Amino acid sequence: MLRATMTRPGKVEFTEVPKPGFGAEEVLLRIRRIGICGSDLHVYHGKHPYTSYPVVQGHEFCGEVAEVGCNVQRFKPGDLVTAPPQIVCGQCLPCREGRYHICENLKVIGFQAPGVAQEFFPFPESALLKLPEGFTPEIGALVEPAAVAIHAVSRAGRVSGLGVLVLGAGPIGNLVAQVARWRGARQVLVSDVSDHRLLVARRCGIATTINPRADSLESRVAEIFGPDRADIAFECVGLAETANQAILCVRKGGTVVVVGVFGDRPSIDLGLVQDRELELRGTLMYQRQDYVDAIRCLAEGGIAVAPLLTKSFSFRHYPEAYAFIEANREKVMKVMIDLDEL
Repeated sequence: MLRATMTRPGKVEFTEVPKPGFGAEEVLLRIRRIGICGSDLHVYHGKHPYTSYPVVQGHEFCGEVAEVGCNVQRFKPGDLVTAPPQIVCGQCLPCREGRYHICENLKVIGFQAPGVAQEFFPFPESALLKLPEGFTPEIGALVEPAAVAIHAVSRAGRVSGLGVLVLGAGPIGNLVAQVARWRGARQVLVSDVSDHRLLVARRCGIATTINPRADSLESRVAEIFGPDRADIAFECVGLAETANQAILCVRKGGTVVVVGVFGDRPSIDLGLVQDRELELRGTLMYQRQDYVDAIRCLAEGGIAVAPLLTKSFSFRHYPEAYAFIEANREKVMKVMIDLDEL
């Protein structure tokens, strides 16, 4: 079978390797789609702090059951499935507390463990989630980023009936806004410096947007949410500027959820956090229930999928997918790798 390996930053090489075996309680998947995300780009640029080379990428995916072990009960050949990519120890304090997604020894396939960028990949039956009838491979590969958004919104607590500000209209910010709306937010305002990404947000049904380079964000927040500002702000960029915007634009006693990944250590106004008694919360990845909820959200139409799908590349053109993203940064939402035709 064919495997894609990033041997060094910016260099993807293809090799023929043996088809993997699988155990009695394992399922062999034929990988159908792989999504490329921002963390994959960090690896591509050699800037991911927890990934070394060579590495087989691929952590957001959809697969089709090809073969099953003799003890497998819940799956059969032809089923479309996906799975969370975490490998956890089960022994550390977070794992013992049920917060295994922040395991002290966390490994993620595609980063610290081999990913699914190959024709076939074995998974334990217990790891897999079956996708509903009507799901395409593209929707299946969107479950992972949707689960990121589900978990992030859950970290804010109740959003129903509240005013929500989302800083950043990239794939995750867009999904956070859509999930907040699905969970009953009274009003959702999305801010981004890319007019194209704001257009995509509106195509996804998030009608209220702002480009802070063209208009005053504080004035728009007051117009949309009233003088008390937003109840909850989600920082989905990973910059000091947007972190401070989030802190400035939530009401006293409000909540700021940090979703974005920060490449540099930000300087933020903790004095305002203290003075307004804000809740400042982090969010990392997801748990299995977030995957379950993400599948339900997608199945119910809570997430508009079509506007998020920018382009698809065949598996053999994996390097070209990265080149495309680099050349079209502000216009790219989700790029998929298609393994149906090799």
